Amino acid sequence: MLTFNKDFSNYISSHSSPEDALLQELTRTTHLHAMQARMLSGHIQGKFLELISKMISPTNILEIGTFTGYSAICLAKGLTDNGILHTIDIDDELRYIAEDFIGRSSVGDKIRLYTGNALEIVPQMDMLFDLVFIDGDKREYSAYYNLVIEKVRKGGYIIADNVLWSGKVLDENVKPNDKFTAELLAFNDLVQNDSRVENLLLPVRDGMMIIRVF
Repeated sequence: MLTFNKDFSNYISSHSSPEDALLQELTRTTHLHAMQARMLSGHIQGKFLELISKMISPTNILEIGTFTGYSAICLAKGLTDNGILHTIDIDDELRYIAEDFIGRSSVGDKIRLYTGNALEIVPQMDMLFDLVFIDGDKREYSAYYNLVIEKVRKGGYIIADNVLWSGKVLDENVKPNDKFTAELLAFNDLVQNDSRVENLLLPVRDGMMIIRVF
């Protein structure tokens, strides 16, 4: 994960709209109950996702990788009045946290939770998405991308998280058994060379790839 010094991080936070009380509580709860709490989107990335969603005003959002529901709540805030966010996670261990906080949020009625393999669930979804957020198993990013690209409307967007992978994408000596870094390198190249899209890689948190489908 990319990091700034404490003063710089505090300056960024103090000059961004504040995290609402429910999301603050969700952050604390995640750190208490989840072994990999660093996977949480958090204040700055969450606000970034919220504002992107509000700019697009999507009707259908797909999220691959729910974790404890933080990013789902943020993204759902930009949905149209009749919009729905579909979020999938293969692990049900933390679903109770996601269900609790999503249910208590102002957008709880707009979020549908699925437990299972996104590669099996998404093909069954007969709809076009305005926005897709990929934040699932890093080893399957290219598979997710190839699966969803035809399910995103023309002019729609895909956002992929963790594409800088704590700077490991610059490591010229990726170990043969490091499937996570190898796949993220392959994914970044796949997007960069796809003539169906335009893209921008941003150094937000651990790297976010913004992709617009032609």
